[in-house]
Amino acid sequence: MQIPEVIKKLSIDLETYSSVPIKYGVYPYAESTDAEILLFGYSINDEPVIVVDVASGEKIPDYILKALTDDSVIKWAFNASFERIFLSYWLKRNYPECFESYSIPEDSVGNYLAPSSWRCSMIWSAYMGLPLSLEGVGAVLGLEEQKLKEGKDLIRYFCVPCKPTKVNGGRTRNMPHDAPDKWELFKKYNKRDVEVEMSIQQKLSRFPVPDSVWDEYHIDQEINDRGILLDMDVVTNAIKFDTFSKARLIGTLKDKTDLENPNSVAQMKDWLLSKGIEADSLDKKAVLELLKTVPSDVADVLKLRQQLAKSSVKKYQAMQNSVCTDGRARGMFQFYGANRSGRWAGRIIQLQNLPQNHMTDLEDARDIVKSGDYELMNMLYDDVPDALSQLIRTAFIPKPGYKFCVSDFSAIEARVIAFLAKENWRMKVFKDNGDIYCASASAMFHVPVEKHGVNGHLRQKGKIAELALGYGGSVGALTAMGALDMGLTEDELQPLVDSWRASNPNIVQFWWDVDRCVKTAIKQRTATETHGIRFIYQSGMLFIALPSGRRLCYVKPKIGENRFGGESVTYEGVGANKKWERIESYGPKFVENIVQAISRDILCHAMRTLSHCFIVGHVHDELIIETPMDADLTAICEQMGRTPTWIEGLLLRADGYETAFYKKD
Repeated sequence: MQIPEVIKKLSIDLETYSSVPIKYGVYPYAESTDAEILLFGYSINDEPVIVVDVASGEKIPDYILKALTDDSVIKWAFNASFERIFLSYWLKRNYPECFESYSIPEDSVGNYLAPSSWRCSMIWSAYMGLPLSLEGVGAVLGLEEQKLKEGKDLIRYFCVPCKPTKVNGGRTRNMPHDAPDKWELFKKYNKRDVEVEMSIQQKLSRFPVPDSVWDEYHIDQEINDRGILLDMDVVTNAIKFDTFSKARLIGTLKDKTDLENPNSVAQMKDWLLSKGIEADSLDKKAVLELLKTVPSDVADVLKLRQQLAKSSVKKYQAMQNSVCTDGRARGMFQFYGANRSGRWAGRIIQLQNLPQNHMTDLEDARDIVKSGDYELMNMLYDDVPDALSQLIRTAFIPKPGYKFCVSDFSAIEARVIAFLAKENWRMKVFKDNGDIYCASASAMFHVPVEKHGVNGHLRQKGKIAELALGYGGSVGALTAMGALDMGLTEDELQPLVDSWRASNPNIVQFWWDVDRCVKTAIKQRTATETHGIRFIYQSGMLFIALPSGRRLCYVKPKIGENRFGGESVTYEGVGANKKWERIESYGPKFVENIVQAISRDILCHAMRTLSHCFIVGHVHDELIIETPMDADLTAICEQMGRTPTWIEGLLLRADGYETAFYKKD
């Protein structure tokens, strides 16, 4: 092939081998000493795709290697973080003279190519409300080129270790010469993936991702590259403690029940039946109900079995599996993982759903685990699995000589919805730094409510109403939020809904104004606006334009009929069962998407403001920052709480704390 004069764009797809399972994350996968590129498919400036058979000895051209670190060349891939991270390690290992990183020496991103010249067609797809898989996007867009179905089998054959057998001569991996026909098909598969990825770009070219979102993606990639340090003594000992604890629990349960396997649901149900107790289920909720009525000896068994069922060790195992050689866990955050709002999704260790910690002696318990003294742990704590569960967060630590500054927004969604709906009494609460749960209860019940003070018992009702009812929720939402478990009666639920809505008329009006605008935009194929939010029907898509300039996208919207016989909006998307399907929505649900999307954009604004700091993680509306010991927490919170210019007038507040290990303050 003739060397192009100017390379402006490079579309890439890699087929790779590593003995480390990819489910542990691309960073440890690519860091493995046996990781290698098998096939390198690429297209220059949208020209026909070329496949370099690296595994068979072909060389990637020098001008392609140079393009990988040339900021003027835009590199495209589907799930580009995989290609960028794998190529980072591969270049360092094989062509160190071609490798170039970014940031400053004190940062922990030095092993990786700068993300600034990389673009990801998976992110583009997610921005458009499309699936996060190449196969899924190709099918939804109806592309002429579709991903080859044989791909999964070929990847299983060539890209992962194989089991040695007599038939395969005892080999532990398959090479091209072991199955030449399959290898030729694999090359076609690699070529097709680049072609499909390029077709996606072409198909979506009328709807470009704003530069501001690509900037956010690059910040996200930097955070993923930086990683977060793990205290591996805590991790390793927690796994050991869990093993010891489970063995003791099973032994105790066997003694009490004479069961061969007390962890078996069927065996435990039979044992309960022998005690005259019929149990349809042994899930957490069912067991809590049983504990209210069963005799004490049965209750002891059920409580021990609950301890046995604690799955906290899985988080520690995920830490052990995903840690890099420098002790940091990377790749924890999926940019645009929730494509209805654009929020992040957790990956691997899943920081987004870590158990909370309520132990008063958290540091002492942590020290015992770190020391490895299981007998002391067992003596001091009745429920070792629960203690280990509460200690999961504390396995994340700053590097030596640094501390964590953890800062988060106060009631961000409540502030955003009050601002958009112009619910002025709520905005005054935020202006005066009041307690929104007390204020809400006061507005609902028309009496003063103070935390730990006058009518303080009503605060809990205000809290559950705030959490359950802001997006059109009713009695069902209160029940799902645990209202009955908190002491409310069924008779109280509907009055609670009515009281909350009566005290928030502007929010209720906002729901139905959005509902009307969405329906009008779809029916008339036009643009509508309410409360500073625009709704645009364009090319078979519904777009919701946010104050930040970002847009939410709903594919092929239609007006349909809901189960009550009324009018509803449906659109195509990834549903609750992870399949592409038609989803029903209405005003309050669109408001939820809008409020969560704006809250996400505010967090991104804070990330930009604090991008000079070492942000190592974020959970919902919270930033975890690794800072020198002399860093000023107050200044960090002040910077985080600055209101973006695009939503002037919104009252923000960020609070924080300093810590030597991550925890929920």
